[in-house]
Amino acid sequence: MNNSQYTPEEPISSIATALAPAALGIVRVSGKDCISLVSRVFSSPKRLLEAAGNTIVYGWIKDEDTLVDEVMVAVYRAPKSFTGEDMCEIFCHGGPAVVTAVQALMLKSGFRQAERGEYTFRAYINGKTDLTKAEAVKEIIDSHTDASRGRAAGRLAGSLYEEIDSIKKLIVDTLAAIEVEIEYPEDEETIADAFDSSDIKAARDRLSELVDSWKGEKLYQDGARVVLCGRTNAGKSSLFNAILKEERAIVSDIEGTTRDFLESWASFDGIPVRLFDTAGLRETEDVIEAQGVEITKNLSTDADVVLYLVDSNTGISEEDVTFLEKCQEPVLLVWTKSDVTGEKAEHKLDESVEKRIPNFRGQVSISSKKGSGFDALYKAVKSILTSGLSTERTQAGLGSERQKEAVAEALECVEHALLSAADNYTLDAVVQDLEDCLDALGVVTGDVTPDDVLGSIFSNFCVGK
Repeated sequence: MNNSQYTPEEPISSIATALAPAALGIVRVSGKDCISLVSRVFSSPKRLLEAAGNTIVYGWIKDEDTLVDEVMVAVYRAPKSFTGEDMCEIFCHGGPAVVTAVQALMLKSGFRQAERGEYTFRAYINGKTDLTKAEAVKEIIDSHTDASRGRAAGRLAGSLYEEIDSIKKLIVDTLAAIEVEIEYPEDEETIADAFDSSDIKAARDRLSELVDSWKGEKLYQDGARVVLCGRTNAGKSSLFNAILKEERAIVSDIEGTTRDFLESWASFDGIPVRLFDTAGLRETEDVIEAQGVEITKNLSTDADVVLYLVDSNTGISEEDVTFLEKCQEPVLLVWTKSDVTGEKAEHKLDESVEKRIPNFRGQVSISSKKGSGFDALYKAVKSILTSGLSTERTQAGLGSERQKEAVAEALECVEHALLSAADNYTLDAVVQDLEDCLDALGVVTGDVTPDDVLGSIFSNFCVGK
């Protein structure tokens, strides 16, 4: 999106739903005269033109004398719309051919194809949202678990904006006090005690918490790689299917059944996880299976957590330990088939063996057949992934790398302001640091944001949003 040449009120149109068979499809339009343009291809133009905002009109979309589809048109009047402009949403039948035909007619009638994220961009430039809420829209669309969606929803509701605004108020109040001191100085006072620094220190602490929140938020956004490893017939495919609650992997007593890896998203106690089912580890003369074993080893080196499965009936072997000794990633040992050995039977790694595994992080017992032990498995993986991260918060968390960099810059400015005051620099130096802090926080919410940053944010959205 070229912001320097952008025409804000130009009428735009796009398909807002997936091009797949469905009950409904939506074509969204926005911009100057958009309701009038739609009325030209609507069976009851007068009713549409006279429709009040936030109402729905029934009729047909027509291409001259040809009926295209029976529709409902939702009418939104500026400024009470998502974009802050006049808008319509055409609810048609959800077949790809129907939705595409309606969109093609809109383009023929005077609309331009909307660019990626253009509706949200217009909401931003028309003051309907700030950048933290705009970015949260994409977070919700991309979320993989209820927990990641919930965190993004908090930012969409304004939690991060309110936190930033509250911190900015602490800075502004301090700046006001300093300006008074500059105008009416007391010669006997030193720079260090010329103003109360408690608000700046509070802002520093809250900014520091925000910076620390990013790694935890990133985990919930991007997810983690969890790889199932183990010897043949250890129960990897059974566990994979049980976690996904569908028969994705072939399960067989025949060794070497799994030769390539499968992957799918799953939720581990709210954390999005890319789960990999892999070929069993063993020496084999089968060329294809040997390639699968090599892929397993490669995947394990790129994992955030390795779930190493051991059949409770056969126990851990020297071959297992040899693999685990070389594993550089966090390892959670999973004793499988506890329904066979008895769920109350204690499965525990010998202490001497445990010491040989440098990245051993614990062990759990599960039964894929009965679905037991899964809660303990999810909690154990979550504990490994969140170790050292700030994931449980009492305030808002950051939602993007861009936000993190801006808040980190603001934190640096505040810390420098405190240092300047402590070192008895002039008040002008403290003022400059605090003003730089406000500028950095303005980048987070969009009060101060270069055009190229805006372009990179909204170009990552889907068309129709």
